[in-house]
Amino acid sequence: MKSTSNKLIFLATLLTVTLPAFALKNDSQQPINIVSDNQSLDMDNSIVTFTDNVVITQGSILIKANKVIIKRPADNSGKKDTIEAFGNPVTFFQKLDDGKPVEAQANKIHYDLSHEFLTLTGNAQLKQLDSKINSDMITYDVNKQQLKANSTGHARVRTILIPTQLNDKNKK
Repeated sequence: MKSTSNKLIFLATLLTVTLPAFALKNDSQQPINIVSDNQSLDMDNSIVTFTDNVVITQGSILIKANKVIIKRPADNSGKKDTIEAFGNPVTFFQKLDDGKPVEAQANKIHYDLSHEFLTLTGNAQLKQLDSKINSDMITYDVNKQQLKANSTGHARVRTILIPTQLNDKNKK
């Protein structure tokens, strides 16, 4: 059985989880609010699950999903949490430092905080203003700032770029 202090540390850590893939500097300092119809906590396996009408906000970040699972490694390996969100679709919104909105959606979003790697799977879309990428799967390596969009055979990757919107810092 884990000690009470370990349980409190686990709970406190869950409340400090962020999605820095597109994060504003200010957003990561804001409180995280999670609202759902149901929540369950498995202390022995370090898993918290939010289901039904899940809404997560942190600063300008807004995430909506049917189900969100946050897993914390049970050992002291130095690994960080993983976050999985499921929906039809899961939606993500955030304003960047320059004021431009970023929107993402997919049937499943997986974020590995150890590797700072984001994967959008199933009807994935990443959008900034009217420019967007649609694909079966989109991955984003936060550290390398590398995005990849892949087709799994259902549909080809589709990209629409509106250069004037991407370059205009005054567009919001």
